[in-house]
Amino acid sequence: MKIFLIVAITAAILGGYAFSQIVSERRTAAQQHSSANTKPETPFFCDRTALTSEQRKRQQELGKILGSSVLGIQELPDGFEFEFPSTPANYQALTEFTPLERACCPFFDISIRLEREGGKLWWQLAGREGVKQFIHAEFSPWIKR
Repeated sequence: MKIFLIVAITAAILGGYAFSQIVSERRTAAQQHSSANTKPETPFFCDRTALTSEQRKRQQELGKILGSSVLGIQELPDGFEFEFPSTPANYQALTEFTPLERACCPFFDISIRLEREGGKLWWQLAGREGVKQFIHAEFSPWIKR
């Protein structure tokens, strides 16, 4: 009887230990999976080293061209949407400007939108909390026209 009791207690202790190890391993795996899916957030500043001097010069040229072409601005909860004349030249400038802007400011959500049937051309800059203020500061010449 004593042996049976010792075996039962030992089995209960080992079972509890094994169960706690399984729960611990699953919790660790879930935390690793969760952190693996979380993208690091870059700080709000233009990375001047992301572009070559030629790319930076071209970005500035395109910025001046596009800034002088802005027809209107829509303020969004998380950014701004800039309206441009719907011309092939403006679309071309935006498609060249966008990857340059993304390289130095990877924290932006950027989209180019063409409305159907010859409608408006829009360029949207948005992002997480704080990005809107950054956009307002960096694109103030476009906004304060």
